[in-house]
Amino acid sequence: MIWKKIALEEVDSTNIYINKVEETNVVVTADYQTAGRGQGTNTWESEKGKNLLFSLKISPKEILVKRQFLLSMVGALAIKGALDKYTDGITLKWPNDIYWNDKKISGTLIQTTISGKNMQDCIFGVGLNLNQREFTSDAPNPVSLYQIIGREIPRHTMLDEILFQFDHYYDQLIHDGETGIIKAYHEALYRKDGFHEYEDAKGKFEAEIVEVKRNGHIVLRDKEGILRQYELKELKWVL
Repeated sequence: MIWKKIALEEVDSTNIYINKVEETNVVVTADYQTAGRGQGTNTWESEKGKNLLFSLKISPKEILVKRQFLLSMVGALAIKGALDKYTDGITLKWPNDIYWNDKKISGTLIQTTISGKNMQDCIFGVGLNLNQREFTSDAPNPVSLYQIIGREIPRHTMLDEILFQFDHYYDQLIHDGETGIIKAYHEALYRKDGFHEYEDAKGKFEAEIVEVKRNGHIVLRDKEGILRQYELKELKWVL
């Protein structure tokens, strides 16, 4: 894709800003967000000018609404692909967080609009901990790339690498179909092997990941062999 880039010093949220931009294939970056957020009521801690905060907007009209989670897979794989150039241990924590070992390095907030059975616009709002050296919020497990490798990476360099990877995986989805994307996503999943502890409305339990469906639901198998399926926010990962 040919991306139009808009760079801002400060904004409430790059997602809010890009929502007002009529074009697609647009990327908005910001040095600082006054109202950056994650899923639900979560906020995103980011020292001014240190991390990569951006939103990108595409118009994936070829994608059916019932398969929109494929776009989440594409976005997560793009960030992982860029980070893989600098460190090992990068995985994808369902639904779209990026982890290094057991620590969170990136999160994505996705907003969509639909037209009938197909997607119309899709916005990915990304916060990537890039060059921040210390975190002071009560977030349980943040980590930055600087803390991992001990050196700073220019934000524009990382953005260009993510966009390159995004183009690659999106093109693969559109032209080669979903099979390769789904396979790559599952191979990169955090906790993809073995039994781990989770918690749902009934309490804690141990289970293994079976699959993530095209609609975004995750399927686990507990130690009694029972399959459990969850939507977003129905499952808590016990770290």
